[in-house]
Amino acid sequence: MYETSFSQAPFVYEALPTRVVFGSGMRSAVPEEVSRLGISRALILHGRSHDAVHQELQRALGERYAGAFDGARMHTPVDVTEAAMKQVAELSIDGIVAIGGGSTTGLAKAIALRTDLPQIVLPSTYAGSEMTPILGETRGGLKTTQRSLKVLPEVVIYDVDLTLDLPADLSGTSGMNAIAHAVEALYAREANPVISALALQSVRALARALPAISADPGNRPARTDALYGAWLAGICLGSVGMALHHKLCHTLGGSFDLPHASTHALVLPHALAYNAPAVPQVMAQLCDALGVERDAPAALQAINRAIGAPAGLAALGMPQDGIARAVELALANPYWNPRALTSDGLTQLICDAFHGNEPRAYG
Repeated sequence: MYETSFSQAPFVYEALPTRVVFGSGMRSAVPEEVSRLGISRALILHGRSHDAVHQELQRALGERYAGAFDGARMHTPVDVTEAAMKQVAELSIDGIVAIGGGSTTGLAKAIALRTDLPQIVLPSTYAGSEMTPILGETRGGLKTTQRSLKVLPEVVIYDVDLTLDLPADLSGTSGMNAIAHAVEALYAREANPVISALALQSVRALARALPAISADPGNRPARTDALYGAWLAGICLGSVGMALHHKLCHTLGGSFDLPHASTHALVLPHALAYNAPAVPQVMAQLCDALGVERDAPAALQAINRAIGAPAGLAALGMPQDGIARAVELALANPYWNPRALTSDGLTQLICDAFHGNEPRAYG
């Protein structure tokens, strides 16, 4: 009997209009891309670790360079965005060039939301947010997300060279953050064959590359694979909705100021284990992509160990009395999820992630 290679359920796929430039040394394309977008007064956003790259681009842009801002912070606090907006106004900025990880990209998006200025993003981590029309902002300890094409960067330049000095520990957790985007895309409400194919390819690339980077941070082929996998994961995150894993990480990160990538790495195996009974076909696909016969959550936990991820949320600074608060917030305004959420199940899940236990079946 003939069977199709994908689900026969109806689906909708919408491609997002971001231009991608990928390869080693490709930051040399920044002046051309700035000119192509008609930017005459560019503001460069960067972290202090990329000051040398900022100066390099300043020289390359010449008269099109108008200034720089190096104050981006994790979880995109609104007060930081307001400080950057003052500089945008004072310098008559008409375009943004962002160098760095999710914090810098988030700030660029927050500025674009308020101004609709064009963005060129040069990622230095594997966050993936540069490929999405999603912005998460934090105000008063609460992180909220929204979707808008105004925040989608016009151009993303993936220069493998910018990732070579990313520390091995941050490389690993940043890559696990990307895997989380791909995993949830497989069982998203808007899942479709195109995104599922990209998601599985992303998981394969990252699962292979991350332990290799941990063993040898200068492994250029592994760095290239990881950045490629992160790009695919970002497409997935931007094209379909999020579920339990992202809700928990947004709640934990925004409420307790936990590091974004490490939080994703630690929660992912447990969130996947929670949803496993509702998505058996996805679990089989993930086992194949991860190269294991069974138990995809355990395989992801093994990658966490291989990359030296923190032992649990407690090691990130989350207070134990915050577990009940996290459960309350996750249930108060939940994202769509393939399995119904229960207070007892989420409490067990977060407790295991807090203590660094192995993932298990959750009630």
